[in-house]
Amino acid sequence: MQEVKIYQPEIPSVTKGQPPELTQIKFNNTEEYIFFFKDFAIQKMRQYGIPASITLAQGVLESGSGRSELAFKSNNHFGIKCHEWTGERVYHDDDEKGECFRKYPDPRQSYEDHSLFLTTRKRYADLFSLNPSDYHAWARGLKKAGYATDPRYPQKLTKIIEDYRLYQYDKEALGEKYKTTVAEKSATTQPNDTPIVQVSNTNVHVVQSGETLYSISKAYNTDVAALKVWNQLTDNTLHIGQSLYVQAPDSQSVTTVVRYVVKPGDTLYAISRLTGLGVDEIKNLNNLSSNEISVGQELIIKK
Repeated sequence: MQEVKIYQPEIPSVTKGQPPELTQIKFNNTEEYIFFFKDFAIQKMRQYGIPASITLAQGVLESGSGRSELAFKSNNHFGIKCHEWTGERVYHDDDEKGECFRKYPDPRQSYEDHSLFLTTRKRYADLFSLNPSDYHAWARGLKKAGYATDPRYPQKLTKIIEDYRLYQYDKEALGEKYKTTVAEKSATTQPNDTPIVQVSNTNVHVVQSGETLYSISKAYNTDVAALKVWNQLTDNTLHIGQSLYVQAPDSQSVTTVVRYVVKPGDTLYAISRLTGLGVDEIKNLNNLSSNEISVGQELIIKK
């Protein structure tokens, strides 16, 4: 089987005594961004006690997954302003016009500085009394301490964490093998006004009143995009009594051809994660000779 190469950009080293050159890394999508920084976030959690899930979610949100102008041109992934900074500076309009932001030669320095920023300022001290695996409390605590002015900042962070399952990196950093239960998900990821999903012991779930694709995805430890692919859904609309595949359906149970329409930012690797198929399987089903795909292209993902 041909080896599947996963996107992993290299960062050039800086020669001691020479002025560092700006390292610019372009990420195609959020999955690539998370894949690149997850090990560094885990390392920072072990070193400083900041949940890796929170660090990654803040990076995704603040930098637009590394694609914002501030992140791409200045390697500032957390929107940290100058304050007492003595390094290079750039100026951007934020809460006020022409505000001063820190500029880093290497994006990893931005992650290191984020950890130092939270651990050395008194207003964030209360965060470190929280359970390091309780990302909900950390998200609320960051807002309370004044990290961001957006009133929905905690909800945005937790949505990113849950959509991309970033909580698994907290468990890894803490030395725990990640294994979730329905009870754990009900206690930590279900909003108060969302009914608990009654989990089926088969790979088919029958939609009940009040359920959404999001609540069902969390109950079955998957994501909304995968549910839509497996069930050929074009939007998030559900109907009571509707049957949904909650795992990738096998060839015996599906006789129709299931197709996936490529969206901006998609890669074969990302699609393989959603569908449960290997990259080579997708290529064979679609007679692809390379990993190149284009927006709007229809891919067969199951016959």
